[in-house]
Amino acid sequence: MMSLATPHSEDQQAGKDTLPPRADCVADAAGGLTFDVTGIPEDGTHELLLRSRDEDTDVRLPLTPAGGGRLRAALPGSVELPEGRWDVYAHTAGAEPRRLQPGLNDLRALVDRDPGPGAERIAVRIPYVTKHNNLTVRSWLRAPHAEAGELHIGEGELTVRGRVHGTPLTPSAHAELRGRDGAETVVEAEVTVEDGEFTLTVVYGTLTADVWDLWLCPAGGSGPAVRVARLLDDIADKKPIFAYPRIRTERADGALTVQAYYTADNDLSVTVANAS
Repeated sequence: MMSLATPHSEDQQAGKDTLPPRADCVADAAGGLTFDVTGIPEDGTHELLLRSRDEDTDVRLPLTPAGGGRLRAALPGSVELPEGRWDVYAHTAGAEPRRLQPGLNDLRALVDRDPGPGAERIAVRIPYVTKHNNLTVRSWLRAPHAEAGELHIGEGELTVRGRVHGTPLTPSAHAELRGRDGAETVVEAEVTVEDGEFTLTVVYGTLTADVWDLWLCPAGGSGPAVRVARLLDDIADKKPIFAYPRIRTERADGALTVQAYYTADNDLSVTVANAS
């Protein structure tokens, strides 16, 4: 996905002769990002600063001249960036860090990305534009990872197809729906395995009113439980993009409505409510 951001007009009226610093981002299929920064002088010592919103943590990358008035910083996929949202700044020695505005985001390498079943971990970094027109990076680091693919919304059940990365997928695999009501309720769901892919089936009638998070157990009860999520593309926030219909289902004790959705972390969940 290519995106172009335009600086706020108030920045242009702030009495500055130059535009605020901004960064073009290029993503690669290995989970790395390259930042090309303009709007700061090439002389001096500069860093790209990634500041976590969740913890008091910074990641600093050197900015070096790349020609054409640009300074460049690289964040390889092999460099750990904990899960969360990271605001992006340019820091010049002796000055306060300056928030970077977004330029062009070239995320084409992230579309239909497939690290392969042998990948030990999945590193995903997606730059995006905040509501205040600033640059932020959304990061995920999963080991192992269950990637959700196609969803089929049926009248009585939900089926999810996907792939597992970082752990073997066995014929003993099953899924778990874990309720958030505090009662530690778990409902098992059937999983079939074919050609390295899983298909899990959620029967609506087995659920009660609650929010249910989907987990995959690739080796059955003897192995890890892996949160089912959709991460391997160029969309940082899927919740407003992937909108699934609300389905009504009848039970002996009353009707329910069921709706699949992606959370703010792009994990897959199902909301079940008593029908009015």
